[in-house]
Amino acid sequence: MAIETFEDVVESIRTKGRTFHLLVGNGFSMAYDKKIFSYNALHDFIENSNDELLSKVFEVVKTKNFELILQQLGTFSLLISALGSDEKLKKNIDMASAKLKTSLIDAVKTLHPEHVFKIPEEQIASCSKFLKLFLDVKGSIFTTNYDVLLYWVLMRSAELKSVVDGFGRDRESPDEYVPSSELEYSELRWGKYKSNQVIFYMHGALPLFDTGIDIIKEEYSGQHYLLENIGRRVDKGEYPIFVTAGNGKEKLTHIRHNRYLSYCYDKLSEIDGSLVTFGFNFGEYDEHIIDAINIAAHHGKSAKSKLRSIYIGAYSDDDVRHIESIIDKFKCKVHIFDAKSVPIWNS
Repeated sequence: MAIETFEDVVESIRTKGRTFHLLVGNGFSMAYDKKIFSYNALHDFIENSNDELLSKVFEVVKTKNFELILQQLGTFSLLISALGSDEKLKKNIDMASAKLKTSLIDAVKTLHPEHVFKIPEEQIASCSKFLKLFLDVKGSIFTTNYDVLLYWVLMRSAELKSVVDGFGRDRESPDEYVPSSELEYSELRWGKYKSNQVIFYMHGALPLFDTGIDIIKEEYSGQHYLLENIGRRVDKGEYPIFVTAGNGKEKLTHIRHNRYLSYCYDKLSEIDGSLVTFGFNFGEYDEHIIDAINIAAHHGKSAKSKLRSIYIGAYSDDDVRHIESIIDKFKCKVHIFDAKSVPIWNS
């Protein structure tokens, strides 16, 4: 199968006359700094936390793939319940799973660049230019990443400040007369602007919290950086919306139990035109994403109202072979392009 360059993809975006959407995975963040955002870095951070229970888990499973570990722990817990085995053992396994999810959030937060201004201006500009390729043709941006790199680019880029992620402020006590000088507004809540939303955090993200009533987005407050404010919530026992289940079915179950995540998933299932992916490897834990893409490929009655093609970025020969081996899973035309040819972070 012919491997295209990103220039070929850009040419298609400019000449095909259709909408192009973008889906990014962990490779988007790793392209910024592999030392921070790889599974190895997260694994090493958690392993060095000296948690005895997690250390035993890592010693036994011998993998740095958190999705696989969580899947195995979930399977063991279900087996114990089904076989009526030791309840103490089940409690320890469930505790290990909960600790791993918590530690994963803490690791991402701690390893993250301290604040938005740590990202050089030229890298913000380069990433902004990349994102605008899709926004300029009325495409949407989907991400499965938990970190705030995308959020920070949107904050820093003057060209992207008007991009809508669905969050906004509600006026407090809207039915009462209040002098304009005394008006008060809520924290950033999701829903008011969702009809114009073009940024979708498919698996949640560090700044997003479910209060039970509202989905809110934590923000930079003037006195404290964003990660400081997120840290304060975590210290109080509040945790971000974060899909950390193992396989695709478990992830989709988690997604369907949260109205924000479910909305994002449905929006991916409704896209038309073409989809470009970067840093997303369509592994065995991503079947739910493939399902959404295939729903989009059958969505609508005409060719113009459904997803017609997907352009998948591949970093290596192994990546290319993997994509070629799963082409039959996609219900639309598949292109492969060289992900190394994409200058997202100008590095």
